[in-house]
Order: sequence, then C-alpha cells, then structure tokens
Amino acid sequence: MFNAGRSTGVVSESITKLRVLGSTGIVRPYSPVTLARLGRTLQQWGVGPAGGFAALAVRNPDGVALVDELGELTYRELDERATALADSMRRLGVGPDSGVALMARNHRGFVEATVAAAKLGADLLYLNTAFAGPQLVEVLEREGPTVVIHDEEFTGMLEDAADVTRVLAWVDSDPGALGGTPTLEGLVAGGSTSATFSPPEKPSRIIILTSGTTGTPKGAPRNKAGIDDAVALLSRIPMKRGWTCHIAAPLFHTWGFAHMALSMLLETRIVLRRKFDPEGCLEACAESHADSLVVIPVMLQRIMRLSSQTLDSYDLSTLKVVAASGSSLPGDLAQQWMDQFGDNLYNTYGSTEVAYATIANPQELREAPGTAGRPPHGAVVRILDEDGKEVPTGETGRIFVGNGMLFEGYTGGGNKDMVDGLMSSGDVGRFDEAGRLFVEGRDDEMIVSGGENVFPQEVEDCLTRHEAVHEVACIGVDDEEYGKRLKAFVVLEDGKDVDEDTLREHVKSNLARYKVPREFVFMDELPRNATGKLLKRTLEEEGADARSEGTGDDGSDGAAAGDGGNQQEEQDVNA
Repeated sequence: MFNAGRSTGVVSESITKLRVLGSTGIVRPYSPVTLARLGRTLQQWGVGPAGGFAALAVRNPDGVALVDELGELTYRELDERATALADSMRRLGVGPDSGVALMARNHRGFVEATVAAAKLGADLLYLNTAFAGPQLVEVLEREGPTVVIHDEEFTGMLEDAADVTRVLAWVDSDPGALGGTPTLEGLVAGGSTSATFSPPEKPSRIIILTSGTTGTPKGAPRNKAGIDDAVALLSRIPMKRGWTCHIAAPLFHTWGFAHMALSMLLETRIVLRRKFDPEGCLEACAESHADSLVVIPVMLQRIMRLSSQTLDSYDLSTLKVVAASGSSLPGDLAQQWMDQFGDNLYNTYGSTEVAYATIANPQELREAPGTAGRPPHGAVVRILDEDGKEVPTGETGRIFVGNGMLFEGYTGGGNKDMVDGLMSSGDVGRFDEAGRLFVEGRDDEMIVSGGENVFPQEVEDCLTRHEAVHEVACIGVDDEEYGKRLKAFVVLEDGKDVDEDTLREHVKSNLARYKVPREFVFMDELPRNATGKLLKRTLEEEGADARSEGTGDDGSDGAAAGDGGNQQEEQDVNA
C-alpha cells in the first residue's frame, strides 16, 4: 500500500540533501567521461578513504590535496603514492583479514597510510601519540595488528610491544642509523603506482581509541560514515568546496579524522603541521590563506594566551569557519575568540562513540554562552531520566543520541547504553526553551553534597569567568559531614593573582551555596591528554600531593602543585 506520509518524508529528505550539497558547491556538472569514471570508482570502492581520494584523482588530478612540512601533493600524486604503498604493504602480509596500527603526527604519511590500508581492505587502528607505553602495549596485544606504522620519535614507547612488523613514517635520523627498519618512503619507492587491487568484500574499519581517561583505551570502529553524515555537519557548519583547511586537531582523533574524511567530498586543500604551536597555528592559517581551521578547544585557549600584539599581527580575514570539538569551551573562550577574530566559531558536541550530537553556531555562542547548540540535520538528541523516560524542557538528565555514525560496540567487547535506538553520550545535560543543549558534565562525575546534586562543570565555568582565572577543574572528594564536597584545581592567567577566599565569594555570588568548592589548589597547568581532554583521574591521584595556597574551609592543608604541568600540556596538545 502506498504510504503518503513516508513518501513525503523521503522527498523532503532528498530535497534537504540537495540543498545542503548544492550550497557547498559539491553538486555541479562534469563531462560525460569524467562522470563515467567517477561512477565506476565510487561504485567499486565507495566513499571511504580508498574511493574518496581515488575519485578526487579522477575529477581534479592536478589540484593540491595536501600541504605539509615536506611540500605539496596533488590528488594524483597522493593516490599514486598510496597505491605504491599498498603494493609494498601487501608483500608485508597486509590484507583484508589483517590490521595496520598507525601512530603518527599530522603529516602526509598519516593520510597515505590510511588510504593504502583501505585499498587493501585492512582495518586501521589510530594510536594516540600521548598514550603511555604500557597503554600502547595493552592496546596492540588486544587488537593484534600485522604492521605498526609509527613516527621514529615513538620507537621507544613501542619497545615492549609484541613482535610485529614495524614501518617508520616520519624519520628524523640518518637512514643509515635505522638498523634496517623499513620506512614508509622506502615502501612507496619500492611499490608500483600502477598496481591493481580488488575491492574488499567489506570495507576497512577505522578504529579510533577512546581517550583512556578512565582506564585502558577502548577501540571504537568507524565504518559507516557516508554522504548523510557529511550533510549533517554541513547543515550547521557552512564549509564550501575547494576551501583551504588547516587541520590542527590530531588526525587520530574523531574530529581530525572527520575533517580528513570531509575533505574527500569537499575537495579541500588540507594544510598539516606535525606539532601544534599557538603562534605557528596562526602563521599557518595566515600563510595559506586558510578558509577554515579545525581545532580542539585547548588549542584556542593557548592561542588566546598570546599577547595582544602577537594576536593582532596575523591577518586571518580569510578564515570563515573555526570548527572546534573534543571538549567543552570553558568560560568566555568563545566570546574572546570571536571578539578577536570575528564570528566564525562553530563548536560540535559529541563523543568517540556517538560521533556528533549538536553544533553551536556563532550566533548561539553569543546569545547563550556555554551552549552546545542544536542537533544538525538527521541527528536526534533526547534527555532521559534513569528510567529511560524523556524529561521536561529545562530539567537535567542523561543525553542520548541517534545518527548515522553511532559505533557498533568496542573492539574488545561491550557497548554504550541504548534506549529506543539512541545511544548514551556518557554526559548529562538539559535543553532550554529555545531548543539549545547545555552539557552539565559526565554522568559519572555528578556528586551529592549534603543531599544536593552538584555538577562540576557548572562550577568550573563560573570560576573560569573570573578575570584572574585561566582554567579550572573540579572533582568530588569524600567529606565526613556532607558525603562529598568539591575540590577546585585552578590555573591563573599570566600576571594575575587571587586568593581562594575571593574565588569562593565569586562562586557564592553566582551559584547556590552548596556548589561552592571548599578547597582550592593552585597549579601551573592542568593535566590533559593529546585531544585536550582533562585528566581528572590524574587530579584525583595526585591532588593530595598538590600545594594549596592557604587552607580550605574544612581546615585541611593543601599540597604542592608539580612543576611539570606546562611541559605536560605542551607534549599532549602537540599530538
């Protein structure tokens, strides 16, 4: 029987897709010959890394695909190098039933290894460059890759890994000092650019690791991305075909990978730098006349700590979109960025498991600081109580998400909570009357203090808005009288000074009394991982050893803050 409602919905969906894709410049005419070749390529290989970059080599072979510290690569050169690399990797035993682990910074080798693995039908495991050696060994033993491709600088971290074939990606030493270890460049030179491959029965999986902030990192496969998911992001972030995009976020992170994948559709000229440096990021955008910049929020924080003279010295007038994701935007960071560089900031909320949930555009970030925005096209977000029932607008509950990129379960087993096809993001939040989402914290971080529910993020945002405070982390600690109480770890702005009594009064003036931290610890830097996420577990473990200025309300003495914070953040964000 004809279903008029369903038919109308399908037509409406198709119109929306065409409108979004048309507005980006993706939908445009091609010659019959090019169109036929594109059709064959995409029919065989799909829209994943193998098919996506092969299609670009067909429709724009001489266009610049990528710019890194080694120079430029055209789409033809990138596809040919990936083909030669795949040919050599095939001789190393890589195929449809095997895996390739990749531990590399942002450079051409990362992209080439991804495309080569996809051509062979192998799964590709992205390793976080800031993980500790024992974590890496555990992950490699669990996932069992055939080959590990890594930058030379990470050789020591992988020393205790099981016997596995290694390939060096970025090499800093003289080739004669590598002890016979094959290099990615050598494999490219030794392979054939005209080698042929049969499309695998099932496409390669991209396995992205969770942050590992609560234990051994878990593998979350990414193998369902397609046009619909690109439409979702582009419905809220107005990126266009042919732009130049500086991807500063780590490519191994969900957000960096998403924009590498999006570049295949948008024919984007990708600009990469191996290590993030605040001024270097501005320099890369200015020199390349970048239209878009992809970052994690801690990168924006570090940029905004530069002097006004330095910030004013870079012309970023070509920058139309700054796409941020990976953690919340603390305090007034969004307003500070836009006051300096214009209203070009878009913040995406999601997780490794659910990918994207909501996107906040510049207007929303201006009107409702702290909002995570609204769901993009095709995404569904619900706020549910502990019984799985939707809560009224304005009330706090667990955030559940539905879209086309929900992962299918961790590689080591297990999944996130599901309710009616929607997946838990692991956070709690609420919608306001305008339909904007506000994320209030992790669902496992809420504390009950004196019978009242307290979410650390609300207190963190309040403290960050004090002029002397750069960033804050709050955790719950045991308290004999109240059950739990908040302990705040504070990093001050350069040259600023404030005592804990002043900060306590600041919170008391803006929030309920039971939300006021009873103890403050002043630190040089907060510990973060390579994707900018705060390592609260580290604070919990080391908090007792950190030095507090003065004494908390509970009479406890503070402890010494280590001096390695700045070095830690430098290392982590440089992934």
